[in-house]
Amino acid sequence: PMQIMTYLDGVVKVEETELKPRVGFLYPILTHNISVFINATRERDSGQYMCTVNVVDDITSPGKNVGVINLTVLVPPATPTCRLQGSPTVGANITLSCTSKKGKPLPTYQWQRMPPNLEVFFPPAQDHARGTLKLTNLSLDMAGLYICVAENQAGSAECSIVLEV
Repeated sequence: PMQIMTYLDGVVKVEETELKPRVGFLYPILTHNISVFINATRERDSGQYMCTVNVVDDITSPGKNVGVINLTVLVPPATPTCRLQGSPTVGANITLSCTSKKGKPLPTYQWQRMPPNLEVFFPPAQDHARGTLKLTNLSLDMAGLYICVAENQAGSAECSIVLEV
């Protein structure tokens, strides 16, 4: 555990941590609401935070004056990279892959072929977790623009690939 800030005898002290310029009490302490804020959150701010209140001359049983909260900072997916594996010739099998280097929670992936031949793909051809789309027995009419969307609760990003058969 690392102490972030304290309020003692009317003085707020923010410890020398990477949170120092981004953290503080949300309200004046006299309101008896000791909520804190963290500005410009980062993924590494995720973790367990504990608030301990010690009131002078208060005889509370241990554990009653402690509040704990778990913070998970969500991160939108980074722009994914689209790749084609295999030889895109008539009759061949290929795999389109889509991967995003960042995202919390891990993004899911959705491939689709864009108009004029709009097509949405489902398992087992498409693997939403791995970001792959397997196209088998290629034909000339399978050519076109394929888009992959990486998505999680924090946002989405996409990449595309032109398939020429």
